[in-house]
Amino acid sequence: MDKVYIEGLSIQTTIGFFEWEKEIKQTLVIDLVMGWDTAKPAENDELAKTLDYADISIKIAEFANKNPVDLIETLAERLAKFLIDTYHIPWLKLKVAKPNAVHNAITVGVEIERGSQANNSNHG
Repeated sequence: MDKVYIEGLSIQTTIGFFEWEKEIKQTLVIDLVMGWDTAKPAENDELAKTLDYADISIKIAEFANKNPVDLIETLAERLAKFLIDTYHIPWLKLKVAKPNAVHNAITVGVEIERGSQANNSNHG
């Protein structure tokens, strides 16, 4: 399966369980790998057949800010469903990291996979 990815997307959003967290914006770092048949857009050099990672990056930040939650697990699950439904992605791997959330750790977070890689044939 071909894959399109966005790595290290830094967004500012409201997330967290504690009251003080609900009153501030915090940084989340998103890594996203999406299954996609890249041969179709490559055939005739067609942007319309690609996964537009610039648009997806904007939509990720908008989604996180329009749908505040307490847990990064909740955000990851809802964001994965949103991306699959919106862009008709057959499979994705999503990592949501919250830097500096734990003292002495660079970052903490969750990584989930949703969909099936079998739905997208590889051209090899």
